[in-house]
Amino acid sequence: MTTAAPRSAALLLCVALHCNYALAGAQKEEDLADSVRTALAAQIADVAPADPVFSRYEERIAYLNWIGEMGNRLTRRKPDFRQRTEFLKTVWYEARRAGLDPALVLGLIHVESNFRKHAISSAGAIGYMQVMPFWTRVIGNGDPRSLFDMRTNLRYGCTILRYYLDREKGDLYLALGRYNGSRGRAEYPNAVYAAWKRWELDQKK
Repeated sequence: MTTAAPRSAALLLCVALHCNYALAGAQKEEDLADSVRTALAAQIADVAPADPVFSRYEERIAYLNWIGEMGNRLTRRKPDFRQRTEFLKTVWYEARRAGLDPALVLGLIHVESNFRKHAISSAGAIGYMQVMPFWTRVIGNGDPRSLFDMRTNLRYGCTILRYYLDREKGDLYLALGRYNGSRGRAEYPNAVYAAWKRWELDQKK
């Protein structure tokens, strides 16, 4: 977001909703080809339930083990069991749907918002994955308030990161830089890499 007015509107929205500020960067609005915009909009609009289907019993056990372990690690940040479990199920579903490692997505959320649903940055980025409001106009319903919804925010965040990753031809370092609006600088990718390791299944916090 490049103008003061959208930032001010986002900050006023934040105050109205009693959300918390986040010190995060921001995706930069760029011109998208019509075909790209249409594809991204279709991904955002898909409202299929976040219920994974497993072809093998072992896959389901691995999924449940992941939910249980990540839930243990998130207990202090999200003490409510039901909310914590729903959050993790949605992270797993949206990450896998976008072809991303769920641990990477958790690491990005850790860095961007420290798992605060109503976080908002000085640039106006919103929610868990600090999505810029302009995305709702470009590929969504035009309502930035929808980014405070858990699943909507995670859907946007994962879709945007996947788009940047594809645009950078699989270079995660550059894709993360685009996500943060700091392409070419090391601080943000390095922070996400470090957090990613903390959320891998074989690591302990």
